[in-house]
Amino acid sequence: MDSFPEDYQLLKAGKPVPTNSRLLCLSPEFDLDNNLIRVGGRLRRIEGIDPSTVHPIVLDSHHPYTQLLIKDYDTRLRHPGPERVFAELRRKVWILKGREAVRKHQRTCHECCKWRSKPASQKMADLPPPRLRLFKPAFHSTGMDCFGPFSVKVGRRTEKRWGLLFKCMTTRAVHLEVLTSMDTDAFLMALRRFIGRRGKPAELYSDQGTNFRGGNTELKEAFSQLSDDLQQQLAQQQISFHFNPPSAPHFGGVWEREIRSVKAALYTTLGSEMVSEEVLRTVLIEIEAILNSKPLGYVSADIADVDPVTPNYLLMGRPDSSLPQVTYPVSELLGRRRWRHSQVLSDRFWTAFIKYYLPELQARRKWHNSATDIQPGMVVMVVDPQLPRSFWQIGKVVKVFPGADGRVRTAEVQIKDRVYARPIARLIVLPEIRDEEDDNHTGN
Repeated sequence: MDSFPEDYQLLKAGKPVPTNSRLLCLSPEFDLDNNLIRVGGRLRRIEGIDPSTVHPIVLDSHHPYTQLLIKDYDTRLRHPGPERVFAELRRKVWILKGREAVRKHQRTCHECCKWRSKPASQKMADLPPPRLRLFKPAFHSTGMDCFGPFSVKVGRRTEKRWGLLFKCMTTRAVHLEVLTSMDTDAFLMALRRFIGRRGKPAELYSDQGTNFRGGNTELKEAFSQLSDDLQQQLAQQQISFHFNPPSAPHFGGVWEREIRSVKAALYTTLGSEMVSEEVLRTVLIEIEAILNSKPLGYVSADIADVDPVTPNYLLMGRPDSSLPQVTYPVSELLGRRRWRHSQVLSDRFWTAFIKYYLPELQARRKWHNSATDIQPGMVVMVVDPQLPRSFWQIGKVVKVFPGADGRVRTAEVQIKDRVYARPIARLIVLPEIRDEEDDNHTGN
């Protein structure tokens, strides 16, 4: 009577429902014994099936009783998929737009969201300033990460070695180093070798590796122990460290993708063969040369077009390390021609970079649509790929970090007495658990 008042009165009087009725296709019938509307349907002649299944009760999906019925079935069936709940409901009742009603309930059910909801996402952000440091030297803004380990032969024993990749976030140039361990001292030695060969970067970006964190702390402590006058003179020469949130490899996609290229070339070259450290170091340097010879932007098949630029234009003054070096007469070694040649190559690199490569960075390859931002106070489940889903912890968002566009992509989550910083790609937003007593008071 709440949902179908007109149809109820007509069917009770033995009259057909109007042509614009929502129940017309069901051929509804009136149950005089229980004062209910049931489905008439086309299964009247079937045998061996309960009449209540052949003629189920018609319910409106928006009625509170129907929503409570769906919740009860979902709870008793231990929160299965929507099709299972819908099939069980169909044994007794016929809910108009029943599948949508079941899915709508499970989208707000706390237990269903724990088992089936996907992590949050947000529209891809604009390129950060380190990706757009035009007319700066190579490795001015550098991202770094470790990869490995690899087994090497040292005499008759076997030891582990790791690789350390430095990548210029603007020019895409690559530098590779070999680490003997994953501690802070090995990282600082590799950083000094990198600075000695490529120059000091203005800023370093990395994940939350303990060796990177330790290196940052060591450098800060060494700087704090200098005299005040020397600190003022060296303040402009410090390296600025920036760390991505934990469990957020997509924040460092620039260098993570390059590590994939390094591993592919390394496994293709060595396979499963165990080599000496000298061979491993040589192969990594050759892979570095190959990666720095990759063209930036579109490569034309027309021979009349100019050759695409590569990071080696800035690093070596030629597009490929395998090509011969430009030679000059002895009388001109100290003249203007050599300086002019390097300047022309640098100008050509940046001209082609801006003209051909930079426009390719405009498009967003994924994460095209904006989503509702995570807010403090929301209940979330933290995704941990190392554990089964039933062991993922649940906490409350206590702080968010909006980006330059105002969108939230990182948040701090409090779990018991600890606070963790996580990207939203590792957070599943759960619906709030409403108190049944509050619901009863509200209904009263």
